Amino acid sequence: MQGKGFIKFIAIVLAIVCAYALSFTLVASKVEKDAKNYAKGDLAKEKAYLDSMSTEKVYPVVGFTYQEVKAKEINLGLDLKGGMNVTMEISLAELVKSLAGNPTDANFNKAVQNAQIQLNAGGKDYIKIFVKEFEKLSPGVKLADFFSNQDNASQLKPNASNGDVESFLEKEATSAIDRSFTVLRSRIDGFGVVSPNMQKQEGSNRILIEMPGVQDKERIAKLLQGSAELQFWQVYQVQEVAPLLENINKTLAATLKADAPATKDTTAAPAAGSKLAGLEKAATKDSTAKGGKLAGLGKKDSTAVRAELLKSNPLYAVLNLPIYQGQNGQQQLMPGAVVGMSLQKDTAKVNAYLRMPEVAAAIPSTMKFMWSVKPREGSKVFELYAIKVVSADGKPDLGGEAISDSRADFDQKGKPEVTMYMTSEGSAKWKKITAEAAADPNNKKSIAIVLDNQVYSAPTVQNEIAGGVSSITGNFTQADTKDLSNILKAGKLPAPARIAGSYIVGPTLGAQAIHDGLISFVIAFIVILIFMALYYHRAGWVANFALLINLFFVIGILVSLGAVLTLPGIAGIVLTIGLSVDANILIFERVREELAHGKNVGAAIKEGFKHAMPSIIDSNVTLFILGAILYAFGSGPVQGFATTLCIGILSSLFAAVAISRVVFESLLARKIEVNFDNSLTRNAFKNLAFNFVGRRKIYYIISTIIIVAGIGMYFKNGGLNLGVDFKGGRTYLVHFDKAVNTEDLKSKLTPVFGNETPEVKTAGEDSQVKITTTFHIEDQDIKTDKVVEDALNKGLAGSKYEIVSSQKVTPIIASDIVNGAFYAVLISCLFMFIYIVVRFKKWQYGLGAVIALFHDVLMVLSFYTILDGILPFSLEIGQDFIAAILTVMGYTMTETVVVFDRIREKLKESGKEDLHGEARNNLINFALNSTLSRTILTSLTVFFVLLVIFIFGGDSIRGFIFALLIGRIIGTYSSLCISTPIVIDLGSSAEKK
Repeated sequence: MQGKGFIKFIAIVLAIVCAYALSFTLVASKVEKDAKNYAKGDLAKEKAYLDSMSTEKVYPVVGFTYQEVKAKEINLGLDLKGGMNVTMEISLAELVKSLAGNPTDANFNKAVQNAQIQLNAGGKDYIKIFVKEFEKLSPGVKLADFFSNQDNASQLKPNASNGDVESFLEKEATSAIDRSFTVLRSRIDGFGVVSPNMQKQEGSNRILIEMPGVQDKERIAKLLQGSAELQFWQVYQVQEVAPLLENINKTLAATLKADAPATKDTTAAPAAGSKLAGLEKAATKDSTAKGGKLAGLGKKDSTAVRAELLKSNPLYAVLNLPIYQGQNGQQQLMPGAVVGMSLQKDTAKVNAYLRMPEVAAAIPSTMKFMWSVKPREGSKVFELYAIKVVSADGKPDLGGEAISDSRADFDQKGKPEVTMYMTSEGSAKWKKITAEAAADPNNKKSIAIVLDNQVYSAPTVQNEIAGGVSSITGNFTQADTKDLSNILKAGKLPAPARIAGSYIVGPTLGAQAIHDGLISFVIAFIVILIFMALYYHRAGWVANFALLINLFFVIGILVSLGAVLTLPGIAGIVLTIGLSVDANILIFERVREELAHGKNVGAAIKEGFKHAMPSIIDSNVTLFILGAILYAFGSGPVQGFATTLCIGILSSLFAAVAISRVVFESLLARKIEVNFDNSLTRNAFKNLAFNFVGRRKIYYIISTIIIVAGIGMYFKNGGLNLGVDFKGGRTYLVHFDKAVNTEDLKSKLTPVFGNETPEVKTAGEDSQVKITTTFHIEDQDIKTDKVVEDALNKGLAGSKYEIVSSQKVTPIIASDIVNGAFYAVLISCLFMFIYIVVRFKKWQYGLGAVIALFHDVLMVLSFYTILDGILPFSLEIGQDFIAAILTVMGYTMTETVVVFDRIREKLKESGKEDLHGEARNNLINFALNSTLSRTILTSLTVFFVLLVIFIFGGDSIRGFIFALLIGRIIGTYSSLCISTPIVIDLGSSAEKK
């Protein structure tokens, strides 16, 4: 085998990368285990321990802190961990009206309204729809008349064409989404979510946010949907505030009786200072403050001494003054706007102290305190600022409305900076504020840039800025300047963000899902190992070794890429293992054929790999195409499944083909006997001669009967059982302490849901139900979610229950999912047709394969409609079902391609391009029978894997796995009885023509 050394090298490199990626999870688990042992069940004590370890180096040799290690561990999805998934929609309609100055023109507002209606119905580009609608309602009227106003004058001229206006609006829409993303991310960070996942959904005005561990729906809704408030404030210098802090410390010491917790001594270099200057006079010297040690209690061994210090210095126990060691060796206050620093866990304590009546009375009315939005780099230390309130009404010196534009830029030395542009009114105020801040050349002061009461930056003003164009410089990265630029633009012409969809999983369901998923995974894996070892003897153990390597690679690559592991993702891993088995079975069956022809083991292995490779490559390429389409059109769990599938395909090819080949050659070189069967399996599937082609019309009739029955049940049931993903609404999974009657629940809930009858179905067991309602689904008010949940609680009053999870999908999201599903199936069929035609050079093969794909989709849907309500679990059609449908299509293509490859191989041996009549019938029957062992073995293997997941995998994926189970059966049946035999009929039609 050529390239053996290269394969070994790649395997070693992959193993090192995967081991490194997985090591972070092991290290994090070790620290958390130590925390549990230390706390002995006290959750507060355990959290305090982990907080204290956040900046400690816990990874040996490499030296990563616990905080850094935690960020790199296996990222579990909400279904495994519990938490909240929110889809935020940026209102582009509000943005367009705001950019035009909220005109009263009837046609303009009608165009805005019509565009929103079309977007809700499944339209894609709001701006294009709006422009088209406006031109239809107001032919000959220029959009520039509305948008070329004073604020947009630098970007849009009065004579601009409608095309120019459209480009301007597209740019502003993208900018609004970017700004919203930055603001939402900062709010999530401030909420304290561990490992949040945020993604902009490309090509749309939506942002997907996953927050593991979060359950407070109402608080999150207010946090995410509140309008951004950008402010500019003058700030006090630390020398002005230090005496007040000393006075507060003494007041607290005299007032407090309870001990305050000691803080760990923390050493951190202060953040680099930033500067603010007029663009034409931008300063080049960086005013970076000197580093120094944070003042604190220090490391005291005596508990009694620490307790005494806490009594005498309660404020300084949780707040450190910014000090450094001067040239005279004495500690001095570090000049600047930072008045104090605290660990994240201590900021709440500082806030509580500052709110105490005795302390609040001592703080002047012209001062209020605000924290930095982010901790110092590589730490959990936040900075405290003292904001100067100079107006009588308590409003800021300048608001976000003063900003006309902002952009990330570079100064003359190539360092990142932010350029900020003011409106004409803002420029006048800005000149006055900056003049006051820069008045004393020996004590230039700062201005704080604040959003949502958090300080994003507090640059020092270098000079009076009269032109309204300013540069903000400092120790910035490009990412920093982009974020700050977005923050500055956040207050300009806001586009409200609303929750368009949400999914909440309770911690109970999350824990159960982890348990069920792991159990199903382990059992399925053991089933495969046992089967391969029993059926293929020693060769089976080689396959098992390749399987273990494949599993290690798949999980390691997923972790290294930062992919989120969900239950569908676990299902994807198990199915990936099935693909690896499929490749091995293809190879082993070809090897057994060569052995039957009298070849020695070495030659048989060589020929077996050679003849199996075309089928392996073709079948895996078709599945990879499906995985890519699934990723492109899916979202959330479906994308997780697709990611796992695509990575698994590549890993399986490498492990099952390359690594197993190296192992076989190593065994042969060491003169170790290699067996591919045993006494029980040696003659299995020999001399098969089923007449698939001759009975094809019987199969057509069977399929037709099932599909017609499905259509009949479709009309009888009033359509498919669509989940909330496809029709919009709210779904609640509710667990009761005892069995409940769904009809009774429905009658109780109908009056509280405004006489709108909800859908109530059992979910897995009699004591658990799924309640779906469209009550208030189109209401955009922030309080609506609580109104609906209060109505639900009112209807369920008198029962003992728990809302385990909830999901909300607005009609616009639902329409997008429906369209995405339709295009996913359609495009996948198109790609399959093109690939088959190119590979096999016969359109009949391509069309036969596509007909089989549509046949399979209709068969699965028919079984769903026929069995819905009969089986004891939900057969609801949602996003997961689309993943199942596409996977079923992949199975069919895999099976069909293997048969097509055998036909092509046989034709090549005969030296003919094609056969006709009875000769073709015999050829196709031969191909089907010669691959039947591989088809049945692979199908049974995957079927048993899916059956194990179905039994042990839990209710949350039972419907999804059921679709795969029946799809596996249908796919096998279709590849044998439909897709290949139909080539005969297509070929006959072509010959007649």
